[in-house]
Amino acid sequence: MDRRGAGVLRFCGNTAETRAWLALARLPCVPPADIRAAIDAAGGAAELVRALIDGCDDRGLPPAVRATLRTATRRPDTAVERWLECPRHHLVAYGDADYPEALAKITGPPLVLYVDGDVDALHLPQLAIVGSRRPTTAGRELAYRFGAEFGRAGLAVTSGLALGIDAAAHRGALSAGGRTLAVCGTGLGSVYPPEHAGLAREIADHGALVSEFPLDFPPRASHFPQRNRVISGLSLGVLVVEAALRSGSLITARMAGEQGRAVFAVPGSIHNPMARGCHRLIRDGAVLVEASGDIIAELDFSLVSPDAATRPDARQAGDSPASPLDRGREMLLNAVGFDPVDLDTLVERTGLEAQVLSARLLMLEIEGEVESRGGRFCRASSGRSS
Repeated sequence: MDRRGAGVLRFCGNTAETRAWLALARLPCVPPADIRAAIDAAGGAAELVRALIDGCDDRGLPPAVRATLRTATRRPDTAVERWLECPRHHLVAYGDADYPEALAKITGPPLVLYVDGDVDALHLPQLAIVGSRRPTTAGRELAYRFGAEFGRAGLAVTSGLALGIDAAAHRGALSAGGRTLAVCGTGLGSVYPPEHAGLAREIADHGALVSEFPLDFPPRASHFPQRNRVISGLSLGVLVVEAALRSGSLITARMAGEQGRAVFAVPGSIHNPMARGCHRLIRDGAVLVEASGDIIAELDFSLVSPDAATRPDARQAGDSPASPLDRGREMLLNAVGFDPVDLDTLVERTGLEAQVLSARLLMLEIEGEVESRGGRFCRASSGRSS
């Protein structure tokens, strides 16, 4: 497929066309496919908007909507036009070559996408990793680990730039030199949460920030479920690492199922409230995940364009040099050993605080590397590292 960088290259020479697309994107409840067909029939977005405003082709739109279009085109947001002057900023319209095929196939795809970064990243095979904003230490480390493994294997990691699991997954992918995309619940004129401004810059440099909302749109509760359908729509599947029973991550997983995407969940302790959402997903049919290879084997790569990338190989996940997280894991496994040992002894051996140590032991127990025997721990003889 010929992708020409439709964003700034396509629109910078035609301000009227840009303003028309931005005006049409604000129309409520009009399917993007219908708008695109009308644009093609009219000979361009600007021509369609002119016909709608003049009443020559009202398409059943009430006068108030035509007035909105008139205002949007005559009093445009010049901040968007200035934003598009940056070479890495793009406005990608539904039906363009740059619009991701996977997202175009969902019900109700966005009419336009604002993209800060590499527009070609939209077409990479992607796995969404989502979860709690208040994860356990074990959950955060596991999300980081999965992000790094998928980054090494050639899958782009997609998430929502939120605190907790989302941020850990983004950082894991970046640490491995992989690609990552953040789908934002606000306009790209600001970063939410603000403490992730540095992370957002890294993501834009090694992937893309994506939003369907105009640049100045603030964070609102209703935006995030809407954002979640784009996270799942861009991805081949969704992995939930930790989630409470009432969690936005479960909304993302439900939308993924409705879109025909694979849904994966990591099990956890029955005493961990952040594992209950994952356990519900597994009971409802999500794939129980123990290793990255479990996920790659289940993904449907026909959802992305053939030239996006080669199919990732699950074996690549552990091929690169060990990260500090991997080295810490091996250190802990060596400290545990094969003879049962209590927590106090492990605190002395590792120098870790008891709370941190307990969280890491739980993660290793989930992965099948460590067994718990009445308050004492030992390496599992069947563990992957044994």
